[in-house]
Amino acid sequence: MDTTYYGHGTPAERWERARMFFDAKDYAASARVLGALVEEVPQETGPRLLLARAYYHSAQLSRAEAELRVLVERDPVEHYARLMLGRTLQRQGRDDEAEPHMRLASALAGDFDTL
Repeated sequence: MDTTYYGHGTPAERWERARMFFDAKDYAASARVLGALVEEVPQETGPRLLLARAYYHSAQLSRAEAELRVLVERDPVEHYARLMLGRTLQRQGRDDEAEPHMRLASALAGDFDTL
């Protein structure tokens, strides 16, 4: 399969292409575009978070977990990355590991009723 299309264009064009694939629920194609983009701009949160979401939705849970761990290590108060990490761990049947992330995500979002 020719994958030239996925890496074609500027980073902004590839970001837009990845978002279009994601919105169309073609999570695997979105991840192919985003994987290279994240390697090119590893400091950017948006592409890495969308990559983690694409992995999550395409059941590539260990890859999603790895990307999310990078995000929460770099920015411990990134509440959506925390929430996604908790959900990813839950989906893998690792509820005990997920619980602290879910509680922290709720607190960071200001949802104190669930604590």
